Amino acid sequence: MKKADAIRGYLERIMQKIGRPVRLMEVCGTHTVSIFRHGIRSLLPEGLELLSGPGCPVCVTSIEDIDRAIKISEQSGAILTTFGDMMRVPGSYRSFYEARAEGADIRFVYSPSDALRLAKKTPERKVVFFGAGFETTSPLVASVIKVALEEGIKNFYVYSVHKLVPPALRALLQDKEVRVDGFILPGHVSTIIGIRPYEFLASEFNRPGVITGFSPDEIIEGVGMLLRQIASGRAEIEIQYKKVVRPEGNPQALKILYEVFSEADSYWRGIGNIPLSGLEPSERYSFVDAKRVFDISVQSKPEPKACSCGEVLRGVKKPTDCPLFGKACTPERPVGACMVSTEGSCSAYYRYGRY
Repeated sequence: MKKADAIRGYLERIMQKIGRPVRLMEVCGTHTVSIFRHGIRSLLPEGLELLSGPGCPVCVTSIEDIDRAIKISEQSGAILTTFGDMMRVPGSYRSFYEARAEGADIRFVYSPSDALRLAKKTPERKVVFFGAGFETTSPLVASVIKVALEEGIKNFYVYSVHKLVPPALRALLQDKEVRVDGFILPGHVSTIIGIRPYEFLASEFNRPGVITGFSPDEIIEGVGMLLRQIASGRAEIEIQYKKVVRPEGNPQALKILYEVFSEADSYWRGIGNIPLSGLEPSERYSFVDAKRVFDISVQSKPEPKACSCGEVLRGVKKPTDCPLFGKACTPERPVGACMVSTEGSCSAYYRYGRY
């Protein structure tokens, strides 16, 4: 209790220097879960608000990509593989789980290496890995694609819905509905990309950012660093998570990533198309690109009108502002993608907040 009072008092003193309400956005879904699990919002002084951003790769995967992947799985001889938390993401008509129940060969794996091993074991089948994630996981997928080329495995494909975090932050700041004073930047992503890709936040938009770890103490320290910047009129990109993140990131991982993938426009569920915010296999590795290899034309439906997932991902609404939250939409029966993944804002609010 004494520690909680000390934290609240520490933040209150900085807020008094600022003299106005402050809205900070945690970009990473893991931060969202940690903030709820440890009750950090209960420690915040009046006027300081934490918003959840588009930091859940499952949540921002578009309906059309789900529909197209299901269509691939329905083709003769195809096996679709993906991470387990993608299985219940709603498409236009059904999720991967529901498509599997209807006969499609869809399997969840723990890594892209599992999908490559499956391709080796079943050379007569076309094995497709549905790859979702940010800069943290995409270098691993890139390395597996390189192995497929080196070993001459010709029945392994990747359907890439990988996303890049910095372009999404630019899109948020260009959105007139979004009001954010600073960013709690993702620790895991930043181990790969370092500081430089975030520098536009400060130089172009005058918004500070702090790359932060995931323990309660690290998050509180990151929030304090942001508030001190705002109080002193500074806008810089700082690293709280120095034990893991280097300013230059991981050059070797970046080299592999951009050898195999090229930046491309990408559609984010609830946000829309963001220029150069996605990753697609480059020309040299186009032989693994499932979007080029398979015939996957679909007619997708728009997002459910009553679902507020898009506004939640942009920090415009809280999950509890959605009329479906906790009623028609629960983790057991999700209407929107934000309720599916454990890193989704709606799921975190449901499990640790209101309920």
